[in-house]
Amino acid sequence: MNWIILLVAGLFEVGFTFCLGKMKEASGAGLTWWILGFFASLSISMVLLYKATQNLPIGTAYAVWTGVGAVGTVLVGIFIFREPATFWRLFFITTLIASIIGLKFVSSQ
Repeated sequence: MNWIILLVAGLFEVGFTFCLGKMKEASGAGLTWWILGFFASLSISMVLLYKATQNLPIGTAYAVWTGVGAVGTVLVGIFIFREPATFWRLFFITTLIASIIGLKFVSSQ
């Protein structure tokens, strides 16, 4: 269950970075909503990370949380913000995913 909580926390990290990207394009009331989304996603992400670290090693949990956030943010950048999907970007994202999976397997819990 803690791994699921940690995964969801990472997805909310993607949520707040997505809101950051949308804030660049927004103005007026739209900007206010993206700012509120940013703070809501940030808060949920941090609370869930805290919950996960109650039973998982902090180093592993933090690395997985940032890894899920990084991979998700790159994918959002590619698919939503039309950032380039070069071979090397995809190669290193793949190695990051492999590292996250490796941490899961070597974790004691």
